Amino acid sequence: MKILITGATGQVGTQLMNILASGKSELGNIPREIENVEVIGTGSKELDISDNKKVIEFIREVKPDVVINAAAYTNVDGCEINEELAYKVNALGPKNLAIACEKIGAKLVHISTDYVFNGVGNKPFREYDHLDPQSIYGASKKMGEDFVREFSSKYFIVRPSWVYGYQGKNFVYTILKLAKENGVITVVNDQRGNPTNVEDIVHHILKLIVTEEYGIYNCSGQGECTWYDFACKIVEFANISCTVKPCTSDEYQSKVKRPAYSSLDNMMLKYTVGDEMRNWEEALRVFINNIKI
Repeated sequence: MKILITGATGQVGTQLMNILASGKSELGNIPREIENVEVIGTGSKELDISDNKKVIEFIREVKPDVVINAAAYTNVDGCEINEELAYKVNALGPKNLAIACEKIGAKLVHISTDYVFNGVGNKPFREYDHLDPQSIYGASKKMGEDFVREFSSKYFIVRPSWVYGYQGKNFVYTILKLAKENGVITVVNDQRGNPTNVEDIVHHILKLIVTEEYGIYNCSGQGECTWYDFACKIVEFANISCTVKPCTSDEYQSKVKRPAYSSLDNMMLKYTVGDEMRNWEEALRVFINNIKI
């Protein structure tokens, strides 16, 4: 088997490369069928997924059995300013990959987001709940999902939420930095969701690709909290002397409206390959213990 990973230097892509190389994640061993497989990782310099012709030529030449699309423009505020770039990467990119994969019969994994929902309610969203994105980022990711479903017959759409990993920028690293520098931080306390460790996402993606259980999968950490709760646990587990103060979304004055409620129900994982996603506090504790603070 040959696996192609786009966005291989990002949060998810890096852990995909690492876990495939080591043969195991923090949750356990990867499936035997993909031990010692050939893995090709690409960034935007090697493969611009928004260029249809280059994508088709590249995939036709490489002939992967599975393509995992971890490439995305995830800057929520930036998407509002650079709308064209958001749609090129988050919508046209997946479309091009889906068309190219279909031509050679390859499986396609596309990583989406909780932002495809409207963030209204108090019941975790299931995979087939109505999509109603409230931002350019969410709308561009929804369009990417739509294209994947339209042009690929062998797809896995994976929706995580509140993602953090060992590579790149994320909420955990930001809170650690601010807590150490300032001693007092203020964090939004009226938005709820599921913090999700990249290790857990990758573990389940690799379980899925050895099956033919095609479809849409929510893939988020177990349990929900607010960003304030999340920050409090980060500071506690890192043993940093810092006061964390709650505030409202209105007080924070974000440029883009964030979902007030974006918890996900991993229903389809439970019904297929099994839901082993860790409780968010457990996964966070392991993460904090593994990084240099």
